[in-house]
Amino acid sequence: MIRVLLVDDHPVVRSGYQRLLEQAGDIAVVAEAGDADTAYEACVRLGPDVCITDLSLPGTGGLALMRRVLQSKPDAKVLICSMHDAPQMVRRALEAGALGFVSKNASPDSLLAAVRATYEGRRYLSPNFSPSLMSHQPDAEAARLSSLTPREFEIFRLLASGKSPAECAALLALSSKTVANNQTLIKEKLAVSTSAALVHLGLRHGIIWPNA
Repeated sequence: MIRVLLVDDHPVVRSGYQRLLEQAGDIAVVAEAGDADTAYEACVRLGPDVCITDLSLPGTGGLALMRRVLQSKPDAKVLICSMHDAPQMVRRALEAGALGFVSKNASPDSLLAAVRATYEGRRYLSPNFSPSLMSHQPDAEAARLSSLTPREFEIFRLLASGKSPAECAALLALSSKTVANNQTLIKEKLAVSTSAALVHLGLRHGIIWPNA
């Protein structure tokens, strides 16, 4: 039996996924979580075979959750299931350690196939993604985004989504000075000079979403 931790901030979505997964017969949802902190605690406590998480979560988000889990449990197997499936986000998730990425627009069978592939340690992308995604050469702007460190990327995501530097510091347990220094480096790396430019760049690449 494949033991799954299901992470999504919408209870209705979690309930639907649980029914789908458990009807398969070889998958059991051992825990659910609606935010990154609860998910991390459940992952450490229960040691699920596969952690399925959305990218959009309250607080630090799915990428930060995955990095935290993998830092604590390097052999953890994480599958991303999200509607925020722009190529830049898919690449970023895979680079951060996800074994697979399933779009919420994909068929239910894709999620089942992804869970089984992830459990076996195999990479999986749902069929709506181009097979060449992993080898795609990013354009200059996307390449600059890829140059951000994990910490810089998370600060960028939070700043672009409207969080203040003080809010970023609180969410990421960093000092205000560290966030300010990173903010300067981020703008230099991305070749932007204003907060509005950060927002527009995030929207263009599917890293933040309108009204997020």
